[in-house]
Amino acid sequence: MLQDGPFAVEDDPPLIHPFSRKAKEWVRLLQANQLLKTKYRSVRNQIFDLLGINSYDEVLILIHDKSRRAAATERAHLLLGNLFGLGDSRREVVRHLHEYARTADDVISSLRGKVLAPYSAHIETTNEIVTAWDPVELLLALFDERYHKKARFEAKRKLALMGLAGSIDQRERETKIGEKFLGFLEFLNAFVWSPDYRIGELDIRYLFSTHHPDDFSCRTVQVLSEEEASRITPAAGEKLTLVKRRRFRDNGTDIPVYVTVRKKEPAAKVLKLLRKNEKNPAAAVDDELGLMAVLNSVNDVKRFVRHLTRSAARAESFMTLEDISDTLTGGEYSSGSTGSSGKTSMLKFFARTGGMRIEFIIHTNRSYLNYIYQRDVAHDEYEVKRIFDTGVVAFLFPPDIYHLDLDAIRTRQLAWFRRQIEENTPRPIS
Repeated sequence: MLQDGPFAVEDDPPLIHPFSRKAKEWVRLLQANQLLKTKYRSVRNQIFDLLGINSYDEVLILIHDKSRRAAATERAHLLLGNLFGLGDSRREVVRHLHEYARTADDVISSLRGKVLAPYSAHIETTNEIVTAWDPVELLLALFDERYHKKARFEAKRKLALMGLAGSIDQRERETKIGEKFLGFLEFLNAFVWSPDYRIGELDIRYLFSTHHPDDFSCRTVQVLSEEEASRITPAAGEKLTLVKRRRFRDNGTDIPVYVTVRKKEPAAKVLKLLRKNEKNPAAAVDDELGLMAVLNSVNDVKRFVRHLTRSAARAESFMTLEDISDTLTGGEYSSGSTGSSGKTSMLKFFARTGGMRIEFIIHTNRSYLNYIYQRDVAHDEYEVKRIFDTGVVAFLFPPDIYHLDLDAIRTRQLAWFRRQIEENTPRPIS
């Protein structure tokens, strides 16, 4: 994938000028590095095996011969179906390939929609590549001189992202993550939340906070009702933040808690694999199921954690807490994630129960507001840092193809998100 490596997409496809000076220099580079030679042979053999050919000359035949290409496509679908454990049904294989292509497109769309939103037009994918879903069609585009350099790179990129999507889908089917997510929701509704509330019933509250001018950290916070919040227009350095709260019952007392539960989407998993420079979802994606909770105080946080373990016992499952990190009452947050800040305050752990491993991130009202607003801590800023600093943006949108100054864009995007966070735009409260 790297444009500064031996497999870079050039102005012309690799088969157009096989005896040119540039091609000879490429061969000399390859001969001088045993690892590159091994990688090249591996990639070449995968291309030949997928297309059912023995030489590059046959690639050009497939590009121009529809019947040969159709036969190669049918054979490739069988091979890919067995690779990802999809079975022998051609219809099922095609359905999954469409899903993998959609996930690949979603990866690019997610970046165009937020982190790189002002540059959406610059990084828009070529129409012909967006509509393509078949791996053989995408692979042949790499060798087709009718396609521009950008389109050929995007075909290769889509193939790579589809491969990661396939690995993720295979692991989800093997681990039955969808069933576990439903089981997790059933556990919460049956054993954790207050029995006086219906499923999905929420109390609307607002956090009215004031923030320090130096770093925009939270100084004070009040919990307001809808009616109280409707009478407030935040001034500079103030925020009004909506929280829809559930309740859990501890020793006869109902305690409010704002909760978001999530199952990480395939596109987000693909991005995480790219950030971690991993191809194995089992090694890189350990937070497929997650819950974030926000409570009024540290004492309420302690009561919530104890309530969780007791609830698991009532559900006839022991709950163990693993990889615990607690910075709610001080200390530096230590994370191996690129772009994360040591000033982040939270209680974080993995809970293992009922055959599931769930990531819990628990905040007080104050630490939650810092998580979304404080300078160098805010999650929006963290998203920008990690996607740039891990090299994912350069990987997906190399400057020689998209003609973007990525360092300047990183600086501008951090400043843009900071303005969005700190400026108050008047809006109706509903």
